[in-house]
Amino acid sequence: MIVIATLVVALAAVLHVLIFAMESVFWTRPAVWKRFAVPDQASADTVKPMAYNQGFYNLFLAIGALVGIILYGVGQHVIGLTLVFFTLTCMVLAAVVLVTTGARYIRAALIQGILPLAGIVLIFLSDPITT
Repeated sequence: MIVIATLVVALAAVLHVLIFAMESVFWTRPAVWKRFAVPDQASADTVKPMAYNQGFYNLFLAIGALVGIILYGVGQHVIGLTLVFFTLTCMVLAAVVLVTTGARYIRAALIQGILPLAGIVLIFLSDPITT
């Protein structure tokens, strides 16, 4: 079960790297900013610095989850699980906050939050340290 949990955590990290890429690298492409419900180019230009900054938050969370997986894998179970739990919890809470901004963001929040939530559940079900 820990293998499945690790895969889910890794997928959550990859998703957040992709979000980073969209927000911080590819933001100027209309297909990207439209995915974030930005209505026009002028608005996309206005929020570009905020999207850039937010993208890096997603990248740092992904890095934290991946470092936690690595630490767990090399035998630092408590430190690794703590880091994974913290970063996944931040991902889930960010999804909850996204829902509070309006009903049109529920789909995005589910995409952002399901994998980290599943990772948390799977870790608690599979690792003897957490039980």
